[in-house]
Amino acid sequence: MARIRIVHSTEYSYRNPVGLLRHRLMVRPDDSHDLRLHRAKLDIVPEPSAVYWKHDMFDNSICFLEWPEELRADKLSIVSTLDLTHHPEGQALPVFRLDHTAETFPFTYAPDEIPDLARLTERQMPDPERKVDAWARRVVAEAGTAKTMEVLEAMTHAIKAEFTYGARFEEGTQTAAQTIALGTGTCRDFAVLMMEALRSFGIATRFVTGYLYDDTSGTTRGGGSTHAWCGVYVPGAGWVEYDPTNGLVAGANLIRVGVTREASQAIPISGSFVGNADDPLGMHVDVAVSAVPIR
Repeated sequence: MARIRIVHSTEYSYRNPVGLLRHRLMVRPDDSHDLRLHRAKLDIVPEPSAVYWKHDMFDNSICFLEWPEELRADKLSIVSTLDLTHHPEGQALPVFRLDHTAETFPFTYAPDEIPDLARLTERQMPDPERKVDAWARRVVAEAGTAKTMEVLEAMTHAIKAEFTYGARFEEGTQTAAQTIALGTGTCRDFAVLMMEALRSFGIATRFVTGYLYDDTSGTTRGGGSTHAWCGVYVPGAGWVEYDPTNGLVAGANLIRVGVTREASQAIPISGSFVGNADDPLGMHVDVAVSAVPIR
């Protein structure tokens, strides 16, 4: 358990003053059994004329910002500050009591679960040469066991071991097949690879966006920005989170902000402006996470 402070700063700069259209933010986690949100604050310059919160189709907490139509600005600064306590689910894997139908990998879902999970079991990206299928089946075979939780752990560790992490600041995500071909990717690419690999077996997965806080070792990858990992639905255990970038299992060091069917639905900040195509000069993002263990 740790008390966490997160400061997520985003600044856009423009060559000429532009009009600001509605922006959408996914930066606030919801209270849950593993997280208690004490305070959430937004500091925005220029100040918007309207700030309102809604829940999206996945029940994520979403904030919308709007500015007066006549306003023009050459900078936009959005700073989200969170104060929370995290109670990670990082117990040893045997604490999970799976339904007997899910103990052996691959498993199938019960008829009453399939309607709600169906879209999350479907492949979302092309794999014409079946590279993802081949990679997934090799990893599962090399796991040396058919026990579901051990297979899932083996896959998240395989991604960390076999692929090189490299930060990429451009928007968008590689396909799982591209990540396999390149041998490198970002946290969101690795999350998508694990999702697509498991979906090739009909396993329900979802994309998770949020923040990573390091332990005292300083060896985790993906800090200094938003982080991404995946959730896997296992009957009896529910949604279990895996961070293939760092080989983390069951939510340790991970602050979940939003969950979606695919990566493109989990953009932390999105919006548009009124101006010329060459007006944007750049975007600077900084995420500072400090964690104080609670004894």
